[in-house]
Amino acid sequence: MYRLSLIIVFGMGLLMASCVSLPKEAAEAQSQRRAGKEKSAAITPVDVAIARIQPLTQQPEYTGTTIPFRIVSLRSQVQGQLLALSTDVGDVVRQGQTIGQVDEALLVTALNQEEAELAALQSEVARANTQVSNARAEVERLRLELVQSENDAKRQESLFKQGAIAQQIAEQSRTEARTAAQSLRAAQEQVRNQQQAVATAQGRVVAQQALVNESKKRRNYAKLISPIGGVITEKVAEPGNFLQPGGEVLKIGDFSRVKVVVQVSELELSNIKVGQSAQVRLDAFNNQTFTGRVARISPAADATARLVPVEVEIPNVSSKIGSGLLARVNFASENASRVAISQSAIDVGQVKNRQKGQTNSRSLSQSANKPRQAQIFVLNQGDKPTVALREVTLGASADGKVEVLSGLQPGERFVTRSGKPLKPGETVRLSILSENPQ
Repeated sequence: MYRLSLIIVFGMGLLMASCVSLPKEAAEAQSQRRAGKEKSAAITPVDVAIARIQPLTQQPEYTGTTIPFRIVSLRSQVQGQLLALSTDVGDVVRQGQTIGQVDEALLVTALNQEEAELAALQSEVARANTQVSNARAEVERLRLELVQSENDAKRQESLFKQGAIAQQIAEQSRTEARTAAQSLRAAQEQVRNQQQAVATAQGRVVAQQALVNESKKRRNYAKLISPIGGVITEKVAEPGNFLQPGGEVLKIGDFSRVKVVVQVSELELSNIKVGQSAQVRLDAFNNQTFTGRVARISPAADATARLVPVEVEIPNVSSKIGSGLLARVNFASENASRVAISQSAIDVGQVKNRQKGQTNSRSLSQSANKPRQAQIFVLNQGDKPTVALREVTLGASADGKVEVLSGLQPGERFVTRSGKPLKPGETVRLSILSENPQ
């Protein structure tokens, strides 16, 4: 009984001692948390950005629509009914590929007629050549007769002088010789006439041969052959339609390159040159960017809107870019891009100097386009982030940004805003708006 009472008294003592120590420990923990918060509050929060190479001003964006590099109309060169087409819209064709057929019945009939006329003219030439040959043979016969007549006349003249024959016989021989000479001249003239007839007939043959060749060529036109390699973009005629010479059948687009035509203000035209690089984004390809170039600048502006059409070409090696797609075009700036920082970073770095009455951001802005010196705070990342004051050389400024000519490298982190004035070497706390390296 005595032991039981002793145990109860001892337990009550321990309970009372623990009740006294618990409030004391809680108070100490609360005091430590409060001290940590006060210490954390004493660290200056800052916004930090990463230095990047970028254009100083945002380039304007233009919208346009993709179109093929060129569109060629395939037209019928002959008259006739369209019998067949082996392609449809969207099909890929090769240069020289036969893709249609026009009825050639009329062409075959015309060719047969031309060839028959040619055969007749060739027969006429053959007859004329035969006549020339006969006339030449006659000339040769008459020439021999003339030689014989002249020899007979000389012999009769000699016999007459010797008194062997009468004068009448001698004169008759001379007359026969003269007659033979006239006959020879007439035959020679006939040869010349026949030769002229042959030349005329040969000319008609040459002309008719040209007509036959043309008819054969027209017959080949009955086959519709693709003049370029590309994609069928439109089908104008259907099999069964009657075509006239020049009638359009298909349109073929050359998609080896695509074009985007954008309308540029005359005030911005001075910044665009032929051959200049351009970045083209296509919504159809998840805003994928393609590099193109300025191929042509129209010499004429719209009289009402004062907008000038500018043509941008994009390579399309894989032929995946089609026609009619929405394109967003940015023209590359001719000015070299440098590290650009916000004006607020300069303001943070100038706080200390303003307190001493030195150069402030207002004086900096007065010489915005001249190289000038300024100071910014850069971040030193360690166990505890600290800031260091660094001198930089500034260039041009625009749209709240300033070019850094020297003193800051791409990838370095710098302070853009601070909860209070900073001191070199001070430990800082990065805000949730701060940029973090990827």
